[in-house]
Amino acid sequence: MSLNSKGNRLGAGVFVAGRELVTVTGETLRVPEPGRLVHLQFRRFAGCPVCNLHLRSFVQRHDEIAGAGIREVVFFHSSAEELREHVAALPFAVVADPEKRCYTEFGVEAGRRALLDPRAWGPILRGVFRSLGQVLRRRAPLPKANPEGGRFGLPADFLIDDQGRMIASHYGEHVYDQWSVGELLTLAGTGRSPSVEIGG
Repeated sequence: MSLNSKGNRLGAGVFVAGRELVTVTGETLRVPEPGRLVHLQFRRFAGCPVCNLHLRSFVQRHDEIAGAGIREVVFFHSSAEELREHVAALPFAVVADPEKRCYTEFGVEAGRRALLDPRAWGPILRGVFRSLGQVLRRRAPLPKANPEGGRFGLPADFLIDDQGRMIASHYGEHVYDQWSVGELLTLAGTGRSPSVEIGG
């Protein structure tokens, strides 16, 4: 049964039913995961410049995140085939959800405010310039002109303990409104239940 078939927002204390997810590389993972916290990130489309800018900070501190007993799982609303060439260098799990089933289940939204909020304009420019440089140096492919799921997706973050309990959630008000690595580590440190064992 769907956790949230109506797309309502989810908060701390909600229990997430166990499930298996298949990543774009074919790996199967469990959520919740025994002995670990799971951080679900909901991003936009394959090659999204702002998403890439944000995920770069998580790549740079991946060892620190893993050392805190956190498994990163990142969703995109693009197909696995399209995502593979864009996310091959990421050191964490990436899940394709082109039909937005998990987006709906977790109440993740889309809206024009994703791009129209003035707080997003600086990160958008930084992301576009960085991605353009990567494309010109042939280090990354161009994203689609009309990506699956559109361009107005809003980010969302969920931290889940090994019993399936939601420790915390965050729904972005614009395209660059999400947890930083520091915020994630703080939440993991304060919200971990006694049953969670670090490592594994």
